[in-house]
Formats: sequence, C-alpha cells, structure tokens
Amino acid sequence: MASVPKQDDVIEQNDEFAKLSWRERISYGAGDLAQNLIFGTIGSMLLFYLTTVYGISAAAGATIFLVVRWINVFWDPWVGAYVDRHNFNPKVGKYRPFLVKYGIPLTILSALLFLPIPALRGNILYAFVAYMATAMVYSLVNIPYGALNASLTRDNDEVSTLTTVRMTEANIGNLMVYTFLPLFVQLASPDKQLKDIGFFGIKLHLGNYASPHAGGAYFMVMAIYMVIGFIMLMCTYGGVKERILPTKEESDAVKYSDLFNELKNNKPLQILGLFFLIGFTFMFFGNTVWAFYMQYNVGHPEWMASINLIGSIPGIFLVFLWPIIRKKIGKKGFFYLFLCLFIVGQIVIWIWGMPGFKDQTALGYIGRFLQQWGLTAATGYMWSMVPEVVSYGEYKSKKRVAGIINAIMGLFFKIGLALGGIIPGYINAFTHFDGAATTQSASALAGIQWSMIWIPIVLAVVAMFIMSRYPLTDKRIAEINVELEADRKAKLANK
Repeated sequence: MASVPKQDDVIEQNDEFAKLSWRERISYGAGDLAQNLIFGTIGSMLLFYLTTVYGISAAAGATIFLVVRWINVFWDPWVGAYVDRHNFNPKVGKYRPFLVKYGIPLTILSALLFLPIPALRGNILYAFVAYMATAMVYSLVNIPYGALNASLTRDNDEVSTLTTVRMTEANIGNLMVYTFLPLFVQLASPDKQLKDIGFFGIKLHLGNYASPHAGGAYFMVMAIYMVIGFIMLMCTYGGVKERILPTKEESDAVKYSDLFNELKNNKPLQILGLFFLIGFTFMFFGNTVWAFYMQYNVGHPEWMASINLIGSIPGIFLVFLWPIIRKKIGKKGFFYLFLCLFIVGQIVIWIWGMPGFKDQTALGYIGRFLQQWGLTAATGYMWSMVPEVVSYGEYKSKKRVAGIINAIMGLFFKIGLALGGIIPGYINAFTHFDGAATTQSASALAGIQWSMIWIPIVLAVVAMFIMSRYPLTDKRIAEINVELEADRKAKLANK
C-alpha cells in the first residue's frame, strides 16, 4: 500500500500552460515599475549626485561602484541558491514572500543613500557602506522577482504578452526616473531661475541640481519615489499566482555548485548572459552619462524632462508592437532591427551636441526617440527569454533552479550596470572632469562624448554578434516545455 506523502512533498496540480489574466499581468509588471523607481533612480543619478552634490571625486565614485559590484559577483550566486532552497511561507508561494521581507529595508536604504546631513558630505566610507547595503538587499528582491516570472506559466505566447506588459510598466518607471526625477529635483533645488524647458514654450523656475546645496531636494524626491516603489511591490505580491514550482526534494537538492553546472552545461544561458552583460553595459553607459552630456556637452539641462518625455514614448506606447515584429522577423531579427535603430539614434544625438546644433531641440527629440526605441526594445524583450533558459536548464539537469539562473542573469545585469557606471567615472577622472566647475575642459567634454555615444555604439554591434549565436528556437523550447509538463504529471500520478 502506498504511503501518504507529506503535504510539503506534494506537487500542486496547476495548469502549467495557464493563460494569465490581465490583473495578473499588470500585477507582475508592477514589480518592474517598483524596481525602476527604487533602484533605477540610483543607476541614473547616483554618480552625478556623488560627484557634484555630495562632493567626492569622479575616481572615488567609480571605485565605490567597482568594489560594490565585485561584492555582488560573490553575493548574488549565494542569494540565488538561498532563494531556491528556502520556502518561507508555502501557502503564499516560494518567491513572493521575499518581496515583503526585503522590500521594506530596500526602500529605506535606497533613500538613505541621499541623506542630506552636512557632516556626512564628502564621506567616502558612508557612501560606500550605504551603496553596498542597498545593492545587497536589492539582490534579495530582484532575484526572487525574476524567478517568479518563470513560475507563472510555460506558455510562450503568454510569456511574450507578459513581457510586453511588464516592459510597458517598467518604462513607465523609466519615465518617472529619467524624465520627471531630474525635473522634480530641479524644481526643489536652490538658486532657482525661470527657464524654458523646451516643451511648447513652457517655463518653470528650476534650481541648480548640481549644487552642493541641493542635497535636501534629492532626499525629498528620492524618499517619495521609494515609498511609491514599495507600494508597487506589494501590488505584485498580492496579484500573482505561482504555478510552476520545484518539489521539496528538488529544493533540498539545490547546491551552490549548481550555479557552475548551469554555466557549464546550459549554452543558451551562456549566450543570453553575455548578451545581458553587453546590453546593460551600454544601456547604463547612457543612463550614467546622460545628465553629464545634457549639463555640459549640450548645455541645456532644463530640457532633460521634455527630451526624455519624447524618448519615453516608444517604451510605453509602442511596446504592443514587439510580439508582432517578433513573429514577422523572428527573435534574432528583432534584436538586429532595434539595435540598429539605437545606433541611428546615437548618431543623431552626437550631431545634436555639435556647436552649431546645440539649440536645435528637434534633433534632441528625434535622437532620443530613436535611441530609446531601440534600447528599450532590445534590453526589454530579452527578459522574455529567461523563462525558456530556465526550462532548458530544467530539461538538461532535472532540477528547476529558477533562483540560481535568475541570479546568474542578475549577475550579468549587475556587472553591466557596474561597468556602465564605473568606466564613465574613470573616463571622467582620466579626462580631468571637475565636478565643482560650471564648464569643462575640451578633454573632459570629449570623455563624456565617448561614454555617451561611441562606446555604446561599439557595444551594440558586439551584442548583435552575440545574439547571432543563440541556439534555442521557439519550436524547440515548446517541445521541451511539453516534455517537462508530462514528466511532472507523471510524478504527481505516482505519489
């Protein structure tokens, strides 16, 4: 007579090819919006803040980024294994509890990065410890959130639709970060002057957000963003259902060494990981340097909000085209098309920075629109490929280590984020950028231009070559998912 299994050993019979409701799609995407509000603000403004408002050198700021990212190299794989092995609240789910447990400290730590205490200004140790703590806690939210994606459904069309929804919400977060955040900080900063913001003749009283006295403005705006971000995380927590989960035996069998096994045996993971690394490197080059480029090379920081507003249009209103384009020209063709579009936008922005064109807002609108259309599509749609890499890994190793695979992808993402923040910082230092100066030398301006325009173009070409080596077709991954579901049903029948 068969023994009755313990509750924790039972695989809940779910529809692993479930069609997700719009409520669930939007709820999951709220997590991307949240993470952009919480951590995107740091990626976009922290180096600028540290080297102008906070008062440390460009080299010191870049070194802080470098050391923290090296810590992440060892920290993130451990977090991935920790996520795969632990289940805090089985009734709620395997991954969702992490959003609450670590979302609260992440919100607080992110705001404390911009704490406006005069005695702390220029204190490199505080900046390092605060950034390190924030980055480590962020991993405990970001990795289980990524793993949650692969637990919702195996249906490729659903994953594609989910990706378009989540990237729409992610880009709403980008709109709030890259368009409205600099505007809000300038509105709250001291030394206000009436300026034309380059949008239908609208004029606003904007302060100097590169001033040492702007610390309070940063902290106030960042704190509000963090609270909104946490509310969005809770929308994800309450609105999704986990359907594809490892059994207790599979979770107990997870080892730290599984990370190395996946890297060794999962070729799609290797290729996609490299694409992540390169893609996010040139993305964060632009994010890090954009404020510098607008402030010093173009000389119109008051236009940032309006230029970024136009640049946000593709990532919010044109995302619905992604599945259509992908079906027409295929996965690889999709990336080739939009990376080329990104390069065209980069060249237009370069022309805009020339002395005779700096006052031509139309060039800024066109360049930023094309650049961001290409960038948001290429770096957004690649997230839809992570669940298929998880399924391939499960097929090869017979272990569903979604946490470890998302930790690996997150590691590539964060190395890219780090390189995108570190290298421009060191280029600024090498070319003698002076954060206390209102104008920069020719060498400093050339360094900003290389970081903003030419290095990202080279990396976009490298990314296209990497994607050409990706081996998984849609047909093959569909076959793998059917086999995996049949295997899990067989296990359930034998219980």
